[in-house]
Amino acid sequence: MQVGQQRLASGELLLYCGHDEENDPHAQGVAMMLSKQAQNAIIGWESHGQRIIKAYIKTKKQSTTMKVIQCYEATNNYNDEFY
Repeated sequence: MQVGQQRLASGELLLYCGHDEENDPHAQGVAMMLSKQAQNAIIGWESHGQRIIKAYIKTKKQSTTMKVIQCYEATNNYNDEFY
């Protein structure tokens, strides 16, 4: 499994996890793109396998943390099961 982050030329930060295939390294995975403002608020993030990313973001209200969960679901033309 490939897990990582990459800063784009536009300034956004891409968090990703998925299959580590030589010809197509970002296939069958999930990603989350963070704006510059969201990058300043992120406390941390973690992947849960190749289909789920969870990010922890601090809010303006003190002592409140928001959890953002991004999931991958198979498309109609791909024979895959999602649990």
